[in-house]
Amino acid sequence: MELSELTAYAEEKFHMKEQHKWADLPGCSVLADTHTGKWVALLMRQWDFDTGTEIQRCDIKCGQETLSEIKEPYLSLPFRMKDRKWIGVCFDNRTDPKIIFRLFDQAVYSCQDRGYTIVLDDRPTATSTVYADTPLPSERAGVSYANTDLPVSGPNKGIQIFGPNRGVPERIRQMLSLYRPGGSSFKEKCRIFYRQAKLMEDYEDDLKWTGEYSRYFPTYHDLNIRQLRGYFSWRAHVRKGEFLPIPLSLAYMYLYELLNGIGTASPEDGLKKMKAFETGFLDAGLGDPVMRKNLRRWMLEFGVIHHIDAALIREYADPEIMERDRALWVLKNPEECEDEAVFAALCTFAGKKLEQSPLAGMEDGTGKHLFVRVWRHILGTYDQQGMDFFTACFGGPRAFPWYPMANAIYWQPQVHPDDEYMLDECRSYTCRNGVWKEVRYDKLYFDTNKLRAFLHETERRLRKYLKTGHYLRQNPAEAWAGEYVEAVIKAWEQEKLKAMQPKITINLSDLDQIRQDARFTRDSLLTEDEMDAAGENFPDKEADPVEILPKGWEPVEERPLEPAAAAVPEALSDFMDPVYMKLLLALLQGDSGKAYIKEHHLMPSVAADAINEALFDEIGDNVLECDGENITVLEDYRDDIMQMLGGKNT
Repeated sequence: MELSELTAYAEEKFHMKEQHKWADLPGCSVLADTHTGKWVALLMRQWDFDTGTEIQRCDIKCGQETLSEIKEPYLSLPFRMKDRKWIGVCFDNRTDPKIIFRLFDQAVYSCQDRGYTIVLDDRPTATSTVYADTPLPSERAGVSYANTDLPVSGPNKGIQIFGPNRGVPERIRQMLSLYRPGGSSFKEKCRIFYRQAKLMEDYEDDLKWTGEYSRYFPTYHDLNIRQLRGYFSWRAHVRKGEFLPIPLSLAYMYLYELLNGIGTASPEDGLKKMKAFETGFLDAGLGDPVMRKNLRRWMLEFGVIHHIDAALIREYADPEIMERDRALWVLKNPEECEDEAVFAALCTFAGKKLEQSPLAGMEDGTGKHLFVRVWRHILGTYDQQGMDFFTACFGGPRAFPWYPMANAIYWQPQVHPDDEYMLDECRSYTCRNGVWKEVRYDKLYFDTNKLRAFLHETERRLRKYLKTGHYLRQNPAEAWAGEYVEAVIKAWEQEKLKAMQPKITINLSDLDQIRQDARFTRDSLLTEDEMDAAGENFPDKEADPVEILPKGWEPVEERPLEPAAAAVPEALSDFMDPVYMKLLLALLQGDSGKAYIKEHHLMPSVAADAINEALFDEIGDNVLECDGENITVLEDYRDDIMQMLGGKNT
């Protein structure tokens, strides 16, 4: 793209002429608003003697927030202007005219005054005024051009349109009569198009379109009679669902009609017809990517203006913008989302490096889980100058000027009433006194350095902790993030240790059933004599629960406990079960305790743990050792235990 294309566009749409203001700087010029005189663009041309080419650049007053919305290599900070309202553009073979024209439109509308100036002048008209041309009567005069010879300007200039019997459809004649020369503004062009479109809303023709046509922002007045009839014939087929090839400029004119509510029963019906156009025309390969991008933008803006359901409108918004908004909401509310969703949101801003990290590839998901835990932890603990970490990285929602339908022929007969529309959790629109604003999180205010430092340091420490290999280099400037990572790792280690501890669950409601099953099993295995003997020793319902003996446990003939073992010292009776107390006394007397354990249906390891726990507060260590079958007293503590029992080791 070249600067000459921009100047031609500015002159055609806004009647702006390039102004060379500096004699000593012939390569510099400006484009200024015709009403306010404010600069819209500063154009710069410089000859490169080394390459023999002309370097073309310009500064456009469309706001630096557009740099965060549109990522193109030819867009940058301004070259000459210093205000944040300006951006720089390089003109070369990469520059997209559609994007530049859109930015230029935005700059023009931002420079225009909001309001009207009425000048009352009661000076009489000079009597010597002479009109060079005959003035056209106003619409209120009631003059009809249907049956008179009508000279046509524009493409039809020089062609005389004669009465209704001479080959020109009456409706087209009436439509052309609505045009009034002298409407130089783009707004007036939109108004006239709307009036003509309403008149031609249900018109059909049968003259097939032929030929080529190309023009920016075409309207009916830009076409000659043959082209008009061909267009209306093509439109009749489209309304029946038959999409035939036609120059893109005329396809755009059909979209302008839909945006203005021409041929639609409701806003929802208009949106439906735009979708049908995308399917029947663009998906069939009759359009181009730029038209699809414009259509999607218009469908979004159309939905906002007419307050159509946001769930439907989000389908037509830029997928990248919707993905970024969703990621922002997830990162702001990580406790409400799964680990996978939070990690994917981090990847949205971290790029492919985090997606391809060894942490993301761990099959058990530990890497992603810990990364997300660090994010949740820092969101709950970080506080710098009253800001949480999300706000420190992404800022807050800000209001920006929003110009719906700025790059389309669109007319709104009345000022839009005050309105509010929420597209998603991170993007909304407000209208006050006919002025629209978009409220959003903008990249211009993101602290990407802080976010990248956090992501890099977190990944570095987690790679090292999880031993994934391919370790990252340490950056001292990122050390501040280390404390948040280490806090999560410490908590993770404690959770793992706690999970390794055995959990014993006793359901007291099942004890009766266990006792009954044990009695039944015993009775089925013993003879009558054995049953009589066992009945004396078998525990009743108030006895301790049945313990299952370990595999390989063999009954051993044991000598009976000494009488001294049968007595339970009062010193330990308060914190040790009498059954375990008697076992401890037997062990201190040199007995293995196996007979006693079998008699009371105990498990050696459980009994040893119970005795150790009871004596731990006094001794400070385990006093018994158990290998699963045999229990032995540690000799270092034998005397201490005997003293607690009120005796001594013999």
